[in-house]
Amino acid sequence: MTGNSTMSSGYSSLEEDSEEYFFTARTSFFKKPNGKVTESKDVEKERELRTELSREEIGLRIDQYNSRTTDHLKMTLGSTGVYTGFIKVQMDLRRPVTVRGGPRGPGGAVMGEAFYLPRGVSNTLHISSNNTVRQVIVALLNKFTVADNPAKYALYKRYRREEQVYVCKLADGEQPLFLRLMAGPDPDTLSFVLREQQTGEVMWDAFSIPELRNFLRILEKEEEEQREAVIRRYALYRQRLMEALTEARGPS
Repeated sequence: MTGNSTMSSGYSSLEEDSEEYFFTARTSFFKKPNGKVTESKDVEKERELRTELSREEIGLRIDQYNSRTTDHLKMTLGSTGVYTGFIKVQMDLRRPVTVRGGPRGPGGAVMGEAFYLPRGVSNTLHISSNNTVRQVIVALLNKFTVADNPAKYALYKRYRREEQVYVCKLADGEQPLFLRLMAGPDPDTLSFVLREQQTGEVMWDAFSIPELRNFLRILEKEEEEQREAVIRRYALYRQRLMEALTEARGPS
């Protein structure tokens, strides 16, 4: 892939047969669906449907999808059978990310800066039916100028069945727009979430030395903020206690 990026008029975009990413700052917040969250790994059904549906059936489903959408984010079927549309991806990153454009280190190399991305923000991507999960992850990281290895992240789908909410990690080769088409436009029926890879433990050896140093600086800053908060709280307790003692003694 190339490192080029061009501004579009309203959405992040992954154009079919193009390696360029078109990014804008369209973001929104949406409420997480209620219900118990359960892990699910069954994606075989979607894979079978993808190979079985004809171009005519895809066109019919696109017409049905467009008739139900309420946010004007419609799908378009091309003459080659490839279709384009929109997906929204919620950012749910719990650890700091390293972004490009930091200070220059030894040898003039640009060092990244680490910070926490706001959780719950979602980004709208314009993609094609050929775009894969891995391409979507790379596009999202590029939008936020995140320098971390894309392999550290995974795309999940969250969907509801009979008042039960399931979360399923998608394989790199899955095609999110097909999943969006099959589920329909309702975000409560299906939504996408970007998270860190769930490995059970943090793979510290996957981070570079500058990244680890940035993490230490963040932890030191948080530790200092917590220390100051504790000092202020106990200073307030001490003041109130002294005031209560003075009132209990009465006038001298």
